Amino acid sequence: MEIVVSNKVSRPLYEQIASQIKAAIMSGELKAGEAIPSVRSLAKSLHISILTVQKAYATLQEDGFIETTAGKGCYVSAQNQDFYLEKQQKKIEEHFSEAIEIARGSGISFDKLIDLLTLLYQEDD
Repeated sequence: MEIVVSNKVSRPLYEQIASQIKAAIMSGELKAGEAIPSVRSLAKSLHISILTVQKAYATLQEDGFIETTAGKGCYVSAQNQDFYLEKQQKKIEEHFSEAIEIARGSGISFDKLIDLLTLLYQEDD
């Protein structure tokens, strides 16, 4: 797993680290039970503060992606993927509900809404 961080982007370093590790877990690159680099080794390899990596790992642990065992290290959590996907789907549903409400109130048709969603979804491809 390779992690790349940059001071030239607006996102904090800890968020960059956390999102890349999440992506590696979600893609299957990192499997349940697999060890991730220690806080010290990752901080050293990225030439950043240990506190920054600790914050990234704390975020990952809060979200259920990793588990930390004192003296043994950090490991990919077994339940992370399903839990995370369910949480993200709920968030998307809330945003869709709001968008549908705005569209209906503005007289925007279902087809126009689908076209807009398709356009926005494919924008970064």
